[in-house]
Amino acid sequence: MMRALFLGIALLVSVGAAAQTRPDLVSREKLRVCADPANLPYSDKAKQGFENRIAEIVADELKLPLRYYWMPQGPGFVRNSLGEGMCDLIIGYAANSDVVDHSNPYYASTYVLVSRPGSGLEEVKTLDDPRLKTVKLGVIAATPPTDHLLRLGLLDKAKSYALLVDRRFSSPAEEAVHDVEAGVIDALVVWGPIGGYFAKKAQPALVVSPLHAEQRPPLAYRIAFGIRRNELDWKHRLNDVIRARKADFEAVLRDYGVPLVPIEAAPIGAAVSRGEGAE
Repeated sequence: MMRALFLGIALLVSVGAAAQTRPDLVSREKLRVCADPANLPYSDKAKQGFENRIAEIVADELKLPLRYYWMPQGPGFVRNSLGEGMCDLIIGYAANSDVVDHSNPYYASTYVLVSRPGSGLEEVKTLDDPRLKTVKLGVIAATPPTDHLLRLGLLDKAKSYALLVDRRFSSPAEEAVHDVEAGVIDALVVWGPIGGYFAKKAQPALVVSPLHAEQRPPLAYRIAFGIRRNELDWKHRLNDVIRARKADFEAVLRDYGVPLVPIEAAPIGAAVSRGEGAE
């Protein structure tokens, strides 16, 4: 009787422990990456984005073939790709996002001011700069710079561009950079990786001035690899890749015009403009 009781207790403990152990969803045969098929400069189906090149470096370091699960980044992207086990890695996600767990950051960037050469705005470093009071600004809606423009009384006269769109059909940030080029607006406040990439393509190239914030919200953010919760072994493997290939990652980012700031100097935050939406 006593022996049967002890066996029953042992069985219950064993079943309870098993119920709390999450199965390993990470593929051991391939690097499965969640990505948007039409979201340059980050990624596209032709694999021309900087996150495509970063993914290739990760796959090379892990000695695994690279496979993509393509889905437009918008509401439900994380839940329906990473969360459903279709893939194991999002190449770029803001550190400390409450939607995913993440690796150590592998770069940090900042919002920038994109302007025409010779405009007199090339040396602007903050949105508090008085030179911005007399020009026509563009800004991506619902991004951290809008809080600063509202505080400064500049938001009402700024031209707003949509944030959450399906990039297969519309590219508001790219259109905004073209508006700077054409003189529709004098300058654009935009997330650095986007502004840096499209400014390089303008003829002539536009000026990209990194911004910092003297008040909150911050304008610089750390970017990491996004993964599922509680996959600690996978997280440690990715952190090893980041340490081993840091110089290669930075070379790719600079090639795409991404304005880099020191990771240790950037606040930990989750508000960046790339349109991936929530959960």
